[in-house]
Amino acid sequence: MNFAQRMGRIVPSPTLKVTAEADKLRRQGIDVVDLGAGEPDFGTPEHVNVAAHAAIDAHFTKYTPSAGILELREAIAGRYREDYGVSYAADEVIATAGGKQALYNLAMVLCDDGDEVITHGPFWPSIPDQIKLAGGTPVIVPAHREDGFTIHADPIIHAITPRTKAIIINSPCNPTGALITEEAMTAIADAAARAGIWVIADLTYEKLIYDPVPHNLPRILSERLRDRAILCGATSKAYAMTGWRCGWAVGPKAVIAACNALQGHSTSNVSSIAQKAAVAALTGPQDGVTAMLEEYRVRRDLVWEWLLEDPRFECVKPRGAFYLFPYAAEAVAACGLRTTAEFAEALLQEAHVALTAGEGFDAPGYFRLSYATSREQLREGVTRIHEFVHTRARAAAARG
Repeated sequence: MNFAQRMGRIVPSPTLKVTAEADKLRRQGIDVVDLGAGEPDFGTPEHVNVAAHAAIDAHFTKYTPSAGILELREAIAGRYREDYGVSYAADEVIATAGGKQALYNLAMVLCDDGDEVITHGPFWPSIPDQIKLAGGTPVIVPAHREDGFTIHADPIIHAITPRTKAIIINSPCNPTGALITEEAMTAIADAAARAGIWVIADLTYEKLIYDPVPHNLPRILSERLRDRAILCGATSKAYAMTGWRCGWAVGPKAVIAACNALQGHSTSNVSSIAQKAAVAALTGPQDGVTAMLEEYRVRRDLVWEWLLEDPRFECVKPRGAFYLFPYAAEAVAACGLRTTAEFAEALLQEAHVALTAGEGFDAPGYFRLSYATSREQLREGVTRIHEFVHTRARAAAARG
């Protein structure tokens, strides 16, 4: 088929691919333990559902402004004001179809052919692919397991060239759960200010940080780089609203207006019903967010201990988000397999456990395990993983 050349720059989302493959097996009646999806297993809070029903009952089912209703944009700004002490006006906010569209809008608005955008790896796969679609070149600065995949300032700053247009920081990071310190973000913001480049903070998992560490990235960027800093977030993870598709970008009026112009020619507004639901999530009780975080902490500690019962896995305990990112090269080799992609595929087909291979995150030898599911499913999933490795390794050894 004669597709546009830009389609050759990207590959299908590996995380969505795993979900689709797991669903296919389920439709065949197979019991699949899905540890691949980055999706909370909790229900959307009831007061959010009530607000959505009320919107339907009030026939709030028409087009809205492309950037979102004023009530929602003010609620997003209000959440950042209350949580981080930063002040943004409604015309500095755009509501998007999830955090993914916020980042995509920015890639399209900011990048010209040949522009470089710096980010850190292992990375969420959509970040570099969106840059490529926009004609830019992603520059990946690796983080390392030996220091917990911590996002350091110096290598990111050293990667700045005359072609650099932006830096994207994802903290807590998907897939590693790593954080950037306030000191590192300050250094990056100051370097970006000197170079006249943008800093985009992907804060999708900002409510899922396990320890009380300083992490006020919005205030740092607002104070040191107000005219070139953009904050991206979503209701998806914190409020268990993945399917509602409501995210946002917050930043200087001019870049938000450009995103709005682009969005007006692509998706237009987020669903009117989802917008009303998001208002309720952002302005209503926040205790449900805390309850989910506490449960994720318990799950993290349990699944981390369970997985490491097999010493062929190595794993940093994540500081945020809801993923383990184990190094599995020894287990893969023991199974007679070559890559974690092969490992994940065989595990799904033979043991019916869905994981996401590290190759999709630019991290061969690793896989991502989501613990956004019940403790029972996590125990079953890890048990199947251990049995799979044991059986495969014994067969490989017998073959010599």
